[in-house]
Amino acid sequence: MEEEEEEEREVEEVWSWGAGSEGQLGTGSFDDRHLPQLLSFPPRAAASAARRISQIACGGAHSIALTAGGSVLTWGRGTCGQLGHGDVENCLKPKPVEFFEQIVISYISAGWNHSGFVSDSGSLFTCGDGSFGQLGHGDYESHSSPTRVLFFASKHAKKIACGMRHSLVLSKGPSGLGDFLYAFGSGRRGQLGTSLDSSRKSIAVPQAIHGFKGDEMIAVSANGDHSALLSANGHLYIWGRGFSGTSDSHLPQLLPSSLKFSQVTLGWNHALLLTDCGEVFMLGRMLGGRQESLEMHVPLCSTPSITPDEVCRAMTPTRVPGLDGVKVIDIGAGAEHSALVTENGTIMTWGWGEHGQLGFTVEVGLLLLLEVPAYILKVEESFYEKPNAAIYHPVVKAKGSDLRPPFTICWITGLCHRSRLQPS
Repeated sequence: MEEEEEEEREVEEVWSWGAGSEGQLGTGSFDDRHLPQLLSFPPRAAASAARRISQIACGGAHSIALTAGGSVLTWGRGTCGQLGHGDVENCLKPKPVEFFEQIVISYISAGWNHSGFVSDSGSLFTCGDGSFGQLGHGDYESHSSPTRVLFFASKHAKKIACGMRHSLVLSKGPSGLGDFLYAFGSGRRGQLGTSLDSSRKSIAVPQAIHGFKGDEMIAVSANGDHSALLSANGHLYIWGRGFSGTSDSHLPQLLPSSLKFSQVTLGWNHALLLTDCGEVFMLGRMLGGRQESLEMHVPLCSTPSITPDEVCRAMTPTRVPGLDGVKVIDIGAGAEHSALVTENGTIMTWGWGEHGQLGFTVEVGLLLLLEVPAYILKVEESFYEKPNAAIYHPVVKAKGSDLRPPFTICWITGLCHRSRLQPS
């Protein structure tokens, strides 16, 4: 009985911090926030949204929340229609997407200026900027309301990952054949994982990606011009723009490692990898850092002038320093910052913090770059379960008894509405 009463009192909360110039923090203002801010949900969505958030995704300057009941709320920049409200207006607070009132959504993703939604029946919907074909509708038009991707009408979509100008979709395959991965949008840096002829820089119709050696696909990730896939046996495939200035890879490359990975998350210049033992590794480096040992100086694709050993070294993950004795249960990567959650329930962040995305109180001009993980003191005594950082406006879900600590933080996720280096 006491356990039942405790469960009834348990209330989930959503927090955000970082860049807020286009309302992406959901606080009702355009201000950056260096410390976590508690969000409020509209009354009609409060019961399902504030208590039972199942997933949060952040794009270039917009955020998406999915409730356990399959409802969707969005807020932030909407100038390309990425919020799915049928207009191109910004929204300063979480607002239900009315289009999905009669549709149960099971998975969401947010790209730079577009959004993707998968329903429980396997239908795929996209909205926002379509100028690179990243919506998958066979054209280069933008949509301000979620629009069903007809290519998957006879298929069963399971997950979608939205990058800066491309999208990846994991679809259920016929019995005995395994799942299939499709890509569409911009492919000029190889992020689609397919060989495009020189006259085509993008595709608007989903195209299948091959080269996964029969591995069972369980997760896909996209950010910037990078793409990645994780298999059930812990194998990691990566493709797209090369990290640290190395050559682009236009086909999936299996990371030659004996480690078994359980999660992967991509930034603009780095990738974070979580092993099944709770250790965190990194490929590439975050801009502005001095982690020279993490740089890869040779192409991901083998060429006659590059030996197999050199390629292997270039693709060797390096363990993130400062985590000795720390077991990690989740990771998140932004354009130029990273976050993780430890088994003890604390969030650690590091990287570029100009807009407050690290969650620290920082005087202007001081400590904008943190090269090793550090704890967020604002939420000490809290317990965190799942981060999924993206670029500059982290969003967190927490739950606790009677709204008092200890809390359980379930996600930290955030992308970035602007960076020191604008995407080319």
